[in-house]
Amino acid sequence: MAARRRPAPHKLQQTPSNNKDRGDKGFSLPAPSPRVINAAPSLEKAEMYGIDDNRPVFSRAMALAGRMFIETIPQWLAVGAMLSLIFGGCCSNVFALESIIKVEPDSGFLLTFVQFIFVAITSLPSQLDSRRPPFYLKSNRVPIRRWLVNIILFFAINVLNNHAFSYDISVPVHIILRSGGSITTMLAGSLYGKRYSRIQVTAVLLLTVGVITAAWSDSQTKGTASSGSAGTTSFVTGLTILFVAQVLSAIMGLYTEETYRMYGPQWKENMFYSHLLSVPLFLPFLPSLIRQFMKLANSPPLSLPIPPPEDYPNFSPSMQRLVEKIHIPSQLFYLTLNVLTQYACIRGVNLLAAASSALTVTIVLNIRKLISLLLSIWLFGNRLAFGTLIGACIVFFAGGLYSLDGKRKPPSRRGTAPTKS
Repeated sequence: MAARRRPAPHKLQQTPSNNKDRGDKGFSLPAPSPRVINAAPSLEKAEMYGIDDNRPVFSRAMALAGRMFIETIPQWLAVGAMLSLIFGGCCSNVFALESIIKVEPDSGFLLTFVQFIFVAITSLPSQLDSRRPPFYLKSNRVPIRRWLVNIILFFAINVLNNHAFSYDISVPVHIILRSGGSITTMLAGSLYGKRYSRIQVTAVLLLTVGVITAAWSDSQTKGTASSGSAGTTSFVTGLTILFVAQVLSAIMGLYTEETYRMYGPQWKENMFYSHLLSVPLFLPFLPSLIRQFMKLANSPPLSLPIPPPEDYPNFSPSMQRLVEKIHIPSQLFYLTLNVLTQYACIRGVNLLAAASSALTVTIVLNIRKLISLLLSIWLFGNRLAFGTLIGACIVFFAGGLYSLDGKRKPPSRRGTAPTKS
């Protein structure tokens, strides 16, 4: 009789457990496979920065500093570009402005017109929309009727600021007086219901003292140098024009702030429409603009550094005669330079504002104004009285003090309190 075969023991097959089976003790998940970590990049970084380096400490420190400098070159280039645009563009703008004002002090209106045209053209691409014929402009975030008040104020402020040069206002005094804009800003803000800290009030009082000191000292100098009271009267008229421009600027600042609070910070739209829609306001003054332009066009030619013909014997005589006939009016050249450098200055300020705090922007712009003032004194031989220099120092110090406290705690409004829900 054949031996009876014993059945093979039944093996339980473990199936992968689903979410319902994870709590059962009879079934266990397979152990996860070990994760492979590639440490090569970390080792390369360690070797790059000299962490695992047997060289002397000084050599390792120099290698680390060099590597950090190389890796931060893009940031250094960006900072260098911003500062070059601000200091190079803005200071060159003041140089070009004074080069025109020294010869044709009545050309401020033409300067404003050309600047408005240029800014309107350069800001047009940001407002284009190919899906909206016939003008192909983006739909407005802010109603045009809201911009109309801003446009009229902006036009008046720029015209008055440039027109003040016709009344014995020098570029250094113009810079000093316009740096005291916080005075009218605080006065308008107080009427609007804003409160300011004691430091801000103290700074504005110092600003007032500095502006009055600088203006009074400069008026005494001009009154002594000129015959009779005609020079003093003209200077006082220029001061009045600048004061009115500062008051309008403070009102426009509050109005723009309220617009941005209602519709968001649409600064590109503001820049485009405030310049474009201001251009028709120049039409009544077109004859005056033409006369001013013709004066600049008839200015002496710019002296070009053309080498003598014997240095280039291969040039044909006709080419040499053509080069010698090049006639560029010097004042039109400075007018073009003024417009281009103003664009570079504005571009640099916008880049700096996008990459840093508002306090940094204010400090950099105050330093720029001070450098522009010193360059105006040095390049054009402007002699400021001792009292004017003292007033300028007070103005710049008070402006920095106002900015430091203003950025730490913004002014509040009277009568506003947290609402209870």
